[in-house]
Amino acid sequence: MGKSRIEEWTQLRGLAFMAIVMQHSIAEYIYRADIQPADSIMLTMIYHLTRFGTPTFVFLSAVLMFYKYGEGVRYFPFIRKRFESVYVPFLFWTLIYWLYVHVFTPQFWQIGGRDWGSLLRELFIPQIGYQLWFIIMIVQFYIFFPIMAVIYRSVRSRLEPLNEKRRNQSVLAIIAVTGILYMMLLYLSYYQMGSWSEKLGNPWSEMIQYRSYSFLMYGFYFVMGAVCAANIEKWRTWCMKLLPWSGLVFLGMYIKMGYDVIRGSGEVVNLNISTYLKPSTFIIIVAQMLLLYGLLMLLQPHSRKFTRLLAWMGRYSFGGYLVHALVIYAIAYITRPLDLGGYHMLFTLLTFILTVLASLGISYTLSHVPSLSWTVGAGRRKPRQGTSQESEFRKEAPALR
Repeated sequence: MGKSRIEEWTQLRGLAFMAIVMQHSIAEYIYRADIQPADSIMLTMIYHLTRFGTPTFVFLSAVLMFYKYGEGVRYFPFIRKRFESVYVPFLFWTLIYWLYVHVFTPQFWQIGGRDWGSLLRELFIPQIGYQLWFIIMIVQFYIFFPIMAVIYRSVRSRLEPLNEKRRNQSVLAIIAVTGILYMMLLYLSYYQMGSWSEKLGNPWSEMIQYRSYSFLMYGFYFVMGAVCAANIEKWRTWCMKLLPWSGLVFLGMYIKMGYDVIRGSGEVVNLNISTYLKPSTFIIIVAQMLLLYGLLMLLQPHSRKFTRLLAWMGRYSFGGYLVHALVIYAIAYITRPLDLGGYHMLFTLLTFILTVLASLGISYTLSHVPSLSWTVGAGRRKPRQGTSQESEFRKEAPALR
């Protein structure tokens, strides 16, 4: 018998997927030359409501791994399964995005005009399929997960003999210490590492430049996933008890981040001020994740239609994540030649809605075609009663890293 299915994880994935699509829809319009200040400010406000997207999928990836394999894992079967369900679709969609850009250029059809080197670079540093960088990052987590699982079991074995009070205090201490260390890492990343990159030569300079591709830069969210997987009921209780405080922290940081971006931008809004690898962004993300988790727990018995919709979106969101940038490209092909002065907010919302619908529709269709289901994560079979069918997928991509 497999472990029981945790409904709120799939629902949270659906919310995170929508946040990711909204971020990339905003990125398509907010930097256009004809945008008006009112639209820039409104899109910035919406943008800061979506910062939880990528870290939430890091958290979900970790919690699913520790929940299913925390007590033991056979390394090579584990890696093979992850490779088939995550990396193989990445290879396929990387080729699709590369072809989308290159086949429409005349040079591509000339002898020697195919830039295969750029395709090779896309496999390590995705740029065309800008959201695919996340797959590169999460695969690193899979490679090192068995080591993390050993640490996880060791910590659990030391905490289990303690009484509940001491155990809670120990877990909170672990969260606090790792949170402080992670804040220090983010401080160095945001305020110091840029200058290091200029001083150091290759390969260190490039490693620092592309540090957002490293799973170490998202380490705290893996710790959160491990804590949640260790005691789901306790995690649910904490999230619900913290609701007033997580809401207040989120509201305060939301105001601060909006002010920082508007103050720090020139004529064009600079959303990179709110990068994931910034201490203040980290605070709002954690607060929002705890807030959303608590709210989902409150909604479970009262809004079944809404939670079922979120769960459906979560089930097909991996394929939707892989394809959604291509849908945005297709929409942009129509909208970029247009003069949208005064309508950027409206077109962003329309792009968001169309992209969510089209991406999930494509994912749903591909998952039900046996010969193509591997392109969206090795199929989306109906979960059997009493088993856990959570797909360990990971999502988002800051086009605005």
